[in-house]
Amino acid sequence: MFLNTLTPKFYVALTGTSSLISGLILIFEWWYFRKYGTSFIEQVSVSHLRPLLGGVDSSSPTNPNTSNGEADSNRQSVSECKVWRNPLNLFRGAEYNRYTWVTGREPLTYYDMNLSAQDHQTFFTCDSDHLRPADAIMQKAWRERNPQARISAAHEALELEDCATAYILLAEEEATTIMEAERLFKQALKAGEDTNVLVYIKRRLAMCSRKLGRTREAVKMMRDLMKEFPLLSMFNIHENLLESLLELQNYADVQAVLAKYDEQSMVLLLSPNGSDPCGVSACLCLRRFSPEAASRRGLSTAEMNAVEAIHRAVEFNPHVPKYLLEMKSLILPPEHILKRGDSEAIAYAFFHLQHWKRVEGALNLLHCTWEGTFRMIPYPLEKGHLFYPYPICTETADRELLPMFHEVSVYPKKELPFFILFTAGLCSFTAMLALLTHQFPELMGVFAKAFLSTLFAPLNFIMEKVESILPSSLWHQLTRI
Repeated sequence: MFLNTLTPKFYVALTGTSSLISGLILIFEWWYFRKYGTSFIEQVSVSHLRPLLGGVDSSSPTNPNTSNGEADSNRQSVSECKVWRNPLNLFRGAEYNRYTWVTGREPLTYYDMNLSAQDHQTFFTCDSDHLRPADAIMQKAWRERNPQARISAAHEALELEDCATAYILLAEEEATTIMEAERLFKQALKAGEDTNVLVYIKRRLAMCSRKLGRTREAVKMMRDLMKEFPLLSMFNIHENLLESLLELQNYADVQAVLAKYDEQSMVLLLSPNGSDPCGVSACLCLRRFSPEAASRRGLSTAEMNAVEAIHRAVEFNPHVPKYLLEMKSLILPPEHILKRGDSEAIAYAFFHLQHWKRVEGALNLLHCTWEGTFRMIPYPLEKGHLFYPYPICTETADRELLPMFHEVSVYPKKELPFFILFTAGLCSFTAMLALLTHQFPELMGVFAKAFLSTLFAPLNFIMEKVESILPSSLWHQLTRI
């Protein structure tokens, strides 16, 4: 009965609307194929619909020799949000406290400082500390929450004997300048005996030299330290070395260090896991890149490698570009960072923005390419270009590490393409019009006439003006044409 009540006009309108939508889709498909060399509908069906229907992506690498237990353990290790000590962390007394004096804000959270206290207990204490009074005092000092109580305990330990860890605490928290901190670390070096303590002191002394402008001296100290203690990788001395080599613009040595210490780290944005030092070289050695010249001549091989490296790096940590391009304000980096998190992005940009600015064209290339990365990431987001899931817990951990006054960056969600939303809206609107026209034909006719009269009112006004200005005979001839 419903179908019998439909008039031929309804079918004509429905057919015309369907033809219009099909024509729009055909035009868009032709444009998309000319620009990207692939079908948009095919790409949407593979990337969006197939995962929803439970399809298996045959392109994903599988290893038949991997057991279920190993796969579960790998998945679990990937999804964990482990907090790492920032190898380039600043000095509390000489740098963090200075920020507090100027702004009145605390740059470090209690959670971050508590993690540092646990690190110090691990590095500097042992079971035999209770046999030495000064070490016993310092063992309690590292657990103190109040900074003044820690400093007082360090002075108390020094009254008993020359205690290396007491000098370390004073250099880190009481010294108000880098020069004063360096002096205290040199005293700690003379009193130190334990291996962990000596490595920590020498590394901080090298960082003092770097901050005081003696970069080549700092590089030599770090290289000697890495040769003398090659197994102590927990201090990540190579990341301090990389930052100093970038300051010297020694990119060949940067490549060599990255190739030797192949691990996941944001030492360079273009090689977040150290697996593509060639990509680093391609962009860091890039000179005078401009989008206008690139659009005329096309991208060179080095530029293509740099763009590919940027895509991989932005997917690894999507928060870095906004800090490098100064679209978001930088703050002092925390003492601990979360890989792929906002805390890591802040730490990276804080120490490496100057190196990007020094390379002419590097920031320009980043600005032209980083936003296009998310259009290339397949759906769902958990399977990106790197086939490395992005941890869900990063936002929670970053909020614990970063101060309250900083707006934490979160992983940008991939939005549906505009054409999908446009097509869905157009089809829904057409169906609604067809239904309303069928149910209320007279009322919809009145609305249609009112809408068309309003739409063509400016045109009718112009026609009347033209008709009043032109002679009637000429206007008659024009209308006949």
